[in-house]
Amino acid sequence: MNADVDASGPAPVSTVLAEDDVLLREGLSGILERFGFPVAASVSDGDALLAAVAEHGPGLVVTDIRMPPGFTDEGLRAAVRLRRERPGLAVVALSQYVELSYASDLLDSGDGRGVGYLLKQRVGDVREFASVLRRVAEGATFVDPEVVRQLLRRRADPLARLTPREREVLALMAEGHSNGAIARRLVVGDAAVGKHVGNILAKLDLPPDDDVHRRVQAVLAYLRGRPA
Repeated sequence: MNADVDASGPAPVSTVLAEDDVLLREGLSGILERFGFPVAASVSDGDALLAAVAEHGPGLVVTDIRMPPGFTDEGLRAAVRLRRERPGLAVVALSQYVELSYASDLLDSGDGRGVGYLLKQRVGDVREFASVLRRVAEGATFVDPEVVRQLLRRRADPLARLTPREREVLALMAEGHSNGAIARRLVVGDAAVGKHVGNILAKLDLPPDDDVHRRVQAVLAYLRGRPA
């Protein structure tokens, strides 16, 4: 997992946390409070999550996907419902496993901005984790790199018009990197990355439109595995 900005933003972001494992929930609460995400409510199931968001109106939701009573997709369904009812609400889902359909459902909710999908076992640096939360709260889209890799292997065909380098750039875009960060990762100039991004948008048939977030649409097309 990688992120490009520091987590220590000046403005706190009120947060509702949903996690059924009490030890993990308490640990996450401490991390959130430490890095400027005051926890308005900490709950253990999907229904309680919906109620807590209705009561507190947070700016960010951090939720497990599998929670009581069925331990299937209760957290995800609650998150998708919240995103549809509150398009501006930022949501970060935490998952124990790579579940591509869940990632796609979450990313398709709302307008594609302010959403993240992370694997629990890959969160190894709390500062990086907090930085990702900050980015998502500010409207960025972040998908765990392992999820991106599996989506690329599974769904590359609809993006066949892209060159290998363009696919690499788009994968890094899906991981939440800025153009500058992509340039540093690929050891190329900013102008080269900008050209690749322009080619990607053109090949995915995303016409210029000041009112449409073309970069987000490109990432969603990549994650869904079909042209926008």
